Amino acid sequence: MQRDKWTEGPTDFSDRKTTVAIGIGCKRGCSTEAIVALIERAIAAAACAGTRAALFTHEAKRSEAGLAGAAKALGLPLVFLETEVLRQASLRAATNSPRVMEMFGLPSIAEAAALAGAGPSSVLLVARMSDGGASCAIAGRQEP
Repeated sequence: MQRDKWTEGPTDFSDRKTTVAIGIGCKRGCSTEAIVALIERAIAAAACAGTRAALFTHEAKRSEAGLAGAAKALGLPLVFLETEVLRQASLRAATNSPRVMEMFGLPSIAEAAALAGAGPSSVLLVARMSDGGASCAIAGRQEP
């Protein structure tokens, strides 16, 4: 797990105070505005506005300026996850994109990233939503 320069604190998120993990996927060149709008829509759908959160995505998206811009605009940490971490979490994904499966070997970057970011006992609060070249999902920890 690697963190971006907007991430504050530890890179091990297992003991973090973050309540929800927001998984993000996007097409190359997706705009900051499109990503922010979709994240805000997903947060509203999950009814988790004001909840501590972080953004999670695939390490292959490191060069996407729109993702970095969205993290900065929203004031949220942006964490890049390795393929194997995403692959393990993807077993719990609810949706499947043939395009993403062909490109990355994952059913959904957004859902896998959200589930991986929220931890092994997490569940999807919002399944993948897509708009404007971006996709977003939100996961949270399941209480015992």
